[in-house]
Amino acid sequence: MKRHIKDFLKEKMHINSKIYNLALEVEKEIEESFKKIDEVKEYNQYKVLKIMQDARISDTHFNWNTGYGYNDAGREAIEKVYANLFKTEDAIVRPTIVNGTHALTLCLTGILRPNDEIVSATARPYDTLEEVIGIRGEGKGSLKEFGVSYRQVDFKENGEVDLELLAKSITEKTKMVYIQRSTGYSWRKALMIEDIKKIVKTAKSIKPDVICMVDNCYGEFLDILEPTEVGVDIMAGSLIKNPGGGLALTGGYIVGRKDLIELISYRMTSPGIGKECGLTFGLTRSMFQGLFMAPKVVSEAIKGSIFCARIFEKLGYEVSPRYNEVRSDIIQSIKLGSPEGVIAFCQGVQAAAPVDSFVTPEPWDMPGYDSPVIMAAGAFVQGSSIELSADAPIKAPYIVYFQGGLTYEHAKYGVMKGIQVMVDKGCIKLT
Repeated sequence: MKRHIKDFLKEKMHINSKIYNLALEVEKEIEESFKKIDEVKEYNQYKVLKIMQDARISDTHFNWNTGYGYNDAGREAIEKVYANLFKTEDAIVRPTIVNGTHALTLCLTGILRPNDEIVSATARPYDTLEEVIGIRGEGKGSLKEFGVSYRQVDFKENGEVDLELLAKSITEKTKMVYIQRSTGYSWRKALMIEDIKKIVKTAKSIKPDVICMVDNCYGEFLDILEPTEVGVDIMAGSLIKNPGGGLALTGGYIVGRKDLIELISYRMTSPGIGKECGLTFGLTRSMFQGLFMAPKVVSEAIKGSIFCARIFEKLGYEVSPRYNEVRSDIIQSIKLGSPEGVIAFCQGVQAAAPVDSFVTPEPWDMPGYDSPVIMAAGAFVQGSSIELSADAPIKAPYIVYFQGGLTYEHAKYGVMKGIQVMVDKGCIKLT
């Protein structure tokens, strides 16, 4: 059968036999890592199943109503399931939250007030939040414009959170400590649950009522615990990343303390109305089914990232994390060292897609970013980064960020196709 696969990839998919043979070598080396991923997947699958059973989910929760959306049974059920899943008091799960940045912005603007201070414990946040905070851009509607100040604690040289400096940075004025779990566009490992626990403990030892918030994008189901189980007060993420399982068509979630969810809901709609209104437009079926599939889908994406890490290590590139390191998000970073290499790899990933494989991505000045960005994502859901995708800012040291894959086989093919295009364009030579 391996011979049939090799011949098909060579003749129909134009993958060099040397690349396929290298892939086979890699798969033998990463078998043990895959076993560990499967154990986490199995636990989380049972967890999601039990929570849905306890919530007595039925097909009545897949219907929808009109107008204001009062008494939307599906909306109430999906929010109950998310609150129970993340072990929080309350949740907001809405298709009207357009992306992860929107979910995070609702948290920040719903909780923070003039003269409050936010301290980022994980250095500079993801690019799209810089304008929200007011670090970059014209400041229109930013936290800075509304009188909220910002400080950040940079990582130590070894990549660890500087807990000592964090403790010194928290003052009476500090309302919130912000934590970004994933790497974003940075060269570091994602934070482990234990790292987040230490940040929360440090922050609350200085100021017990400080609000600890986590950007959980790309991190759901990487562990059997979630950040809200180790003291985090409020957390947000996107449904077209991990928890949507590739089936949610849009949306975001926010989970946490009930009083904070109430404040955020007033920002989402209006004071006095909060969570009581808002249609789900019949999307609860895909949201529930996507959540049910998420542990499996996330495990497939992680396996793809592990494969990607090892094959690029064997090709002589620096990667983060390494293939045998414990992971806390689905992102694989590869330092390719040149704009040509980044562009070629992304174009290969795009060519491996089931949708828009005929499109050739090029870098462009994408809103919210400080440099041209190339994004490869031929997905069933536009922008869904739990599906196979790769993206990178076109700036030194030219790191590409690979993530997603609804199936391991597709992620594997995406990596091989990316390498093939790099070979075709002279960015890499195979020995």
